[in-house]
Amino acid sequence: MQSPFIVELNEQNFRQVLEGSMQTPVLIHFWAPMSQESAQIIPDLQNLAQQYNGAFTLALLNCEQEQAIASQFGVQALPTIALFVNGQPVDGLGGPQELHAIQAMLDKHLPSQDEQNLAKAAEFIQQGMHAQALPLLQGLPEDKQAKGDVKLALADCYLETQAFDQAKALLNHIPLEYQDNYFKGLVAKLELHEQSANSPEIQSLEASLQNNPSDAKIAAELALSYHQVNRDEEALELLWGFLKSDLNILDGELKKHFMDILSALGQGHAVAGKYRRQLYSLLY
Repeated sequence: MQSPFIVELNEQNFRQVLEGSMQTPVLIHFWAPMSQESAQIIPDLQNLAQQYNGAFTLALLNCEQEQAIASQFGVQALPTIALFVNGQPVDGLGGPQELHAIQAMLDKHLPSQDEQNLAKAAEFIQQGMHAQALPLLQGLPEDKQAKGDVKLALADCYLETQAFDQAKALLNHIPLEYQDNYFKGLVAKLELHEQSANSPEIQSLEASLQNNPSDAKIAAELALSYHQVNRDEEALELLWGFLKSDLNILDGELKKHFMDILSALGQGHAVAGKYRRQLYSLLY
């Protein structure tokens, strides 16, 4: 099986592989063709390495071909499994094993799936791939999402994906010990957005609408101005206030603006989904 997480161990690479356990744990499976039980479990171990997606490296050692290496490890029976972390053996199993027993051994020493997702999300954020990091963070349990460092990472992703309301809600509840330079930088980004999102033009339109609350043309202009500065929920709510009474108001102009904003937000957007459902409830 071709995989970056699986390697055939031999005289040429075994020191390099063990040194690699300084960064990523290495699970060595000692096997031989003559030992049917040791050979039969290899596909399961390969699948396991794929499932863990780089949390450990699976190193396969054919003891018939690499007798010198096997003797260095003092292997007495096949199959034998040994887990190396930081260059040292930390755990192992001898004799035939069920796959769940191997998983239980690994889970004692490897990061949990949540920890792996958090580390992957941090890597994505560092690379500027906030849209890829966001679902990993959102998939964490609530208790982990409540931690200050995760809140900051989520707020960062929300800012970069223009979900400013969600970012603001998180940044308003960051524990004092996490209000570092990272936090201050995110707050500064949010403040810049809010300044641009509340321009004199928008304030003027808001005042006009307040004086003429039934003027659909002013409402349409204000909604489009909101949309341009990513205040989409406010834009949709404003338009919906008119559309729920008359879908064809202004000869359908408001409905077109409403649909255009929904289309711009995309199918997976929660706010867009809410207003789509409200629209469909009127149409059907």
